[in-house]
Amino acid sequence: METEKLGVVFVIDDEEHIRSAIEQTFELRNFEVQTFSQAHQLLNQLSDTWPGVVISDINMPKMDGHQLMAEVKNIDSELSTILLTGFGDISMAVKAMRNGAYDFIEKPFNNDDLVDTVKRALDKRSLVLENRQLKKEIETHCLPGPRILGNSPNIVQMRNILNQVMDAPADIMIDGETGTGKELVARYLHDHSIRRDSNFVALNCGAIPENIIESELFGAEKGAYTGADKKRIGKFEYANGGTLFLDEIESTPMALQVKLLRVLEERKVVRLGANEGVELDVRVIAATKVDLLELCEQGLFREDLYYRLNLVKVDIPPLRERIEDVPLLFLHFARIASARYKKELIPLSQEHKAQLLSYGWPGNVRELRNLAERYILLGEAAAFNLKKNTSANSMNSSMGLTQRVEFFEKFLIEEALASNEGCIKDTMEELNLARKTLYDKMKKYELERTTYQ
Repeated sequence: METEKLGVVFVIDDEEHIRSAIEQTFELRNFEVQTFSQAHQLLNQLSDTWPGVVISDINMPKMDGHQLMAEVKNIDSELSTILLTGFGDISMAVKAMRNGAYDFIEKPFNNDDLVDTVKRALDKRSLVLENRQLKKEIETHCLPGPRILGNSPNIVQMRNILNQVMDAPADIMIDGETGTGKELVARYLHDHSIRRDSNFVALNCGAIPENIIESELFGAEKGAYTGADKKRIGKFEYANGGTLFLDEIESTPMALQVKLLRVLEERKVVRLGANEGVELDVRVIAATKVDLLELCEQGLFREDLYYRLNLVKVDIPPLRERIEDVPLLFLHFARIASARYKKELIPLSQEHKAQLLSYGWPGNVRELRNLAERYILLGEAAAFNLKKNTSANSMNSSMGLTQRVEFFEKFLIEEALASNEGCIKDTMEELNLARKTLYDKMKKYELERTTYQ
């Protein structure tokens, strides 16, 4: 079984034997290594999310190590660069460190010393990227717009993927059962991205008649077809600069899929009846509740369009696979309904809390939201007519005693945080816990107070 690599190292030196020696040194110690003879080859592969370290010779033709480091700093000021030279002196070392080099090492160097330096630089890089991600998550929680609630491992993983691709120009495919919140995820991506000031345009491909969906998407010039008495701007053009969300993408007619693929590849749309195209800067988010690859095998969906849309795939877990998030989501929806209908939010009984956790939620988040609204309008007796779900019950019964205790403890802490809107002091008092104990348990269950504010 292949062991995990210790880190990524880029090496640039104009002397092949030195590149080869350094490459061998790091490969033998289980690092991922890539070597370059020219600076531009290396620069093209760097980004502000690249997790590695650059090792560069100083004395090179065309672009020396100091110039390379300056270019690296332009890409990311916190990318670590280690400079090597056979002609080192104190003034050169001072200049290198002053300009932002992580370290300055003279040739010939001790291999173990170089590896230790790289390990420290990689640790620093890892910490930088982790802090950036945490800062971005905090900023996302504080921004207006939709939030994706939940602390279950699969929903945390999904949020991490969304945050990684938030500002990327890549098209995205969302896969999820009915009621899981595919449009919410699409709106989350748009509203928290650099496209937030432009239009978010949603179109359900299954709700538009086949004879007009082409003009809906691409637009039409006056007189392009019978009844076209004026120019029509299509959804692609209207979403220019922003996001186009195509729900139930599997419903698009095969003839339209060819034209859709061309628009996605060329980033240009031509209205029906027009000759000139309109350049597009739009991110397309497609959503489906079926297995598109299976439809491709059946000849019901174009394989080339599938792979074009499937550049980044986001799977929304069904509610039954994130059952620990149900109490938080229920309280969130109940609060919204309480404010909308101007009715008091009365705490649930223990019996009905247990029902929330043992039910299988075939209608997913949509069903839970409807239940919360019924509860606010009608009360517990009328709202709670849930039937036991065997799959959920078997899942809970398969837990050992320790797992059940931890599940219940996490549930109680989440409930207290939610009812106190993330206030630590009030949560401590409600649960009768010391501050350190509460923080330790929140860390154990990966709970963030900002989620409940």
